[in-house]
Amino acid sequence: MRVAGSGHSFTDIALTDGLLLRLDRLDRVLAADRATGRVKVEAGIVLWELNERLDDLGLAFENLGDIDRQTLAGSISTGTHGTGERFQNVSAQIDAIELVLADGRALEVSAESDPDTFRAARVGLGALGVIYAVTLRTVPAYTLHRVDRPLPLPEVLDGLDDLVAASDHFEFYVFPHTQTALCRESRRTDESPRPRSRAAVYAQEVVLENWVGQLFAWGARYLPSQVPRLARTAAGNVGRSTKIDRSFSVFASERRIRFTEMEYGIPRQHVVEAVRRVLELAGRPGHQVAYPIEVRFVPPDDALLSPSHDRVTAYIAVHQDRKLRWEPYFRGVEAIMSEYEGRPHWGKRHFQTAETLAPLYPRWNEFARVRADLDPGGAFRNAYLDRVLGKV
Repeated sequence: MRVAGSGHSFTDIALTDGLLLRLDRLDRVLAADRATGRVKVEAGIVLWELNERLDDLGLAFENLGDIDRQTLAGSISTGTHGTGERFQNVSAQIDAIELVLADGRALEVSAESDPDTFRAARVGLGALGVIYAVTLRTVPAYTLHRVDRPLPLPEVLDGLDDLVAASDHFEFYVFPHTQTALCRESRRTDESPRPRSRAAVYAQEVVLENWVGQLFAWGARYLPSQVPRLARTAAGNVGRSTKIDRSFSVFASERRIRFTEMEYGIPRQHVVEAVRRVLELAGRPGHQVAYPIEVRFVPPDDALLSPSHDRVTAYIAVHQDRKLRWEPYFRGVEAIMSEYEGRPHWGKRHFQTAETLAPLYPRWNEFARVRADLDPGGAFRNAYLDRVLGKV
């Protein structure tokens, strides 16, 4: 048995030749305490819908990623994260998880009741059981003021620590063949939200960020010799923009381009060197890369299989056209990340095995023990889990 979320992941984590279970109709808010911020919700709900319901309660996630189309269960199981050196990933914002095990038992765990199982289940890859419900630890709803602006790449890399510290949530994008970084800086504010008109949102997030981006991707596919020129054109036309709105509206972006992606978390102290090496690799003519590299920052957490387990982490994400030869580029990126003890994002492509992954996680054997205890018969196995976790 495998459980499918919204299909956002790029791996074969949900594939099975047995039973495929979907949780789409498990989308209720079961309990909410505005005073404490604790909200119990069924785990099949999609993040965008959950954000709206939390907002109705005057509550919000402390941090989110830039996509809101995943299910809550899927985002927890794969270690989905946003950016911000003081704000942890989605799985670290939960107080309890209720699992349905292979034998049909319901098991609710928390840091108080069963800390080992709780730390395993927070990024569990669907290997322990079906996540039925989650108790979230939310914060009062808040407004974000986001500024997107281009800066010279050398200036960003040389002053990276100051840039990260100056914003609640900082990330940047850079195209290969260019020396311009698009910096996205978000700060909490007491200002009232100023939602943009539908036309303005459509022009910025659909036409500019998707349609124009798709044209560059097609150019890379059919005119590979023009990739450097296209990248420089894209970077040169990036301007400054601002957005002041409810937090979840600022975190999330509209994504309609079809691509494939790899992302690695590495110790933050290596990020500048790693970015320079990935840019050099992406700029080689044979790879035809017309997509930007994305860099984000996350504090440590204690989930056993979290890519940011017990270390301050920088995430580097790379993208490629699905119809081009993405594997050589991604293997080259993975080789670079491996030199920094990089851990793959569980929802993105990678070529690791249990043998290569185990040394990267100091509490790998603890997860294996929890898995063997909760699913001794391997009911939730599939080929992907056999590769990355080993057989039960």
